[in-house]
Amino acid sequence: MIRALPEVLALFDLPFLDLVHQATLVHRQHFTSGEVQASTLLSIKTGGCPENCAYCPQSAHFETGVKSQKLLSLPEVLEAAKQAKAQGASRFCMGAAWRSPRGQDLQKVAEMVQEVKALGLETCATLGLLDQEQAEVLSLAGLDYYNHNLDTSSDHYAEIITTRAYQDRLNTLSNVREAGMKVCCGGIVGLGETREQRSRFLLELSLLDPAPESVPINHLIATPGTPLEHQKALDWTEFVRTVAVARVLMPSSFVRLSAGREGMPEAVQAWCFMAGANSIFLGEKLLTASNPELEQDHQMFEKLGLTLI
Repeated sequence: MIRALPEVLALFDLPFLDLVHQATLVHRQHFTSGEVQASTLLSIKTGGCPENCAYCPQSAHFETGVKSQKLLSLPEVLEAAKQAKAQGASRFCMGAAWRSPRGQDLQKVAEMVQEVKALGLETCATLGLLDQEQAEVLSLAGLDYYNHNLDTSSDHYAEIITTRAYQDRLNTLSNVREAGMKVCCGGIVGLGETREQRSRFLLELSLLDPAPESVPINHLIATPGTPLEHQKALDWTEFVRTVAVARVLMPSSFVRLSAGREGMPEAVQAWCFMAGANSIFLGEKLLTASNPELEQDHQMFEKLGLTLI
């Protein structure tokens, strides 16, 4: 098991094809080749978030054109969940732009979780910080996964977010584990971090005990109005390397291609699947960001011989 930063940097420094090959071998030791888990993400409460995450169009600190909207009703959420299941998703994820859910809102989300599970879908939620009591409420409702990303490495974190601490995120993850839920935890690359910081981020993820069952790898969508609107995109090979290193470090985790796929050529996505990615988001929107059209994704799966699970 890799537990030191120099070992992770050595992985990143491998010749591109050698790294992808190594990641492919690790992937096939732990998963069936060609199977991809599909999730759908719905924003159940949009905009007006008090946090100042530099990448986020939903932050109340930035003028991005995203308008604050109240919590969706249960029928609206259930209709979206039914559609997601019909389109091939096996997990339905609900996201709310809160620092932390309040009592009445938390109870409403708990009801959504119960009703979505009754449709035969796995459930996931991302609602901000959770204390132990809040985590227990969601667990009792039957929530399968809780998403709370580290976002970036501990030494780059303060450059991206100042309204919450890195330790706050670790505390939430601990509360989720203590309540008996699975962890969905990853981050965003292309935030202006160095390769060393990207390596540290992946190492810190892998050293969570246990490692997250689901690891979303997002490529920054440089949104106008945010502090990172002019951030240059990572070279595609560096993004694929990131996916490959994530697979090697977390061999039993689902590694998800998340935000940023809309601007990613099919060939690059194919390299990511070769490098060990085996989960994606289906649907034309991720919270407020665009995602590839459903038909486009299904055509890609057919070309690549991928099967949704």
